[in-house]
Amino acid sequence: MQREPVVAGMFYPANPERCRAEVARLLQAAQAGLPADGFVAGLVPHAGWAYSGGVAARTLAALAQGGAPDTMVILGAVHSWGVRRPAVYPSGSWTTPLGALPIDEALVTEIVQQSGGAIIANERAHSEEHSIEVQLPFVKYLFPEVRIVPLMVPPVEDAVSVGEAVARAIRSQPGKTYVLGSSDLTHYGPRYGFAPRGTGPVALAWAKESDRRLLDVIVGMRAEDIVDQAQSERSACGGGAIAAIVAAARELGAKRGVVLEQTTSYDVQPEGRPSDFVGYAAVVF
Repeated sequence: MQREPVVAGMFYPANPERCRAEVARLLQAAQAGLPADGFVAGLVPHAGWAYSGGVAARTLAALAQGGAPDTMVILGAVHSWGVRRPAVYPSGSWTTPLGALPIDEALVTEIVQQSGGAIIANERAHSEEHSIEVQLPFVKYLFPEVRIVPLMVPPVEDAVSVGEAVARAIRSQPGKTYVLGSSDLTHYGPRYGFAPRGTGPVALAWAKESDRRLLDVIVGMRAEDIVDQAQSERSACGGGAIAAIVAAARELGAKRGVVLEQTTSYDVQPEGRPSDFVGYAAVVF
């Protein structure tokens, strides 16, 4: 199986030369002020690169300080209709403008077994989802020989156990593996049907504070609280993916998270009065 890009040319450049140049530019800008390495996992946003690419690059550049992994497990948010169970892409490869990324089929098998049936192999669940895809040109650029495990995690009760199963599977396999979680934060404004503080600077400040509360839970490694808080405050589109990445990082020995950057689409591209915007954060564990 070969999964072709579905948002290349929209969320990021489809042309290989342009894509490579943009990845290089974003990663170079992301280097300033990075903390020391030693991270096992990270959280990135997944909007178009014009808005969130610089934030995503911060996380990936921080992970890259620790050297190239053999495998990258990417836990994605779910925007596709009908994906109710955690679903892994089981075999083959994913195409990017910078080349293909093969699936680590041995690790996929071990993750599914460790999950005790919570995770299913379902390539069709990934056919239209962008939350994992937009990270892959960065991954291919930084780690040309890496294999991947794409795993979509909806905001379900067993999201934490999914992350723990991923970590157990990683520990059982040879080689070095990083885990990446993909989620945007608050989607605010009339466009998203969520504007409890109207529009303007007060609304922007309120949304940032809501995101900060969720980030406090994330860096505190409180995986069990994430799905409920993200849903009750509408502060993330990928609550399941976030809970799973925190649980996986915790199981792999991480003691805390570090917020590298918190911003919004309005801060990145301010136009007029704040009305419709999305929160983004880069976090490493």
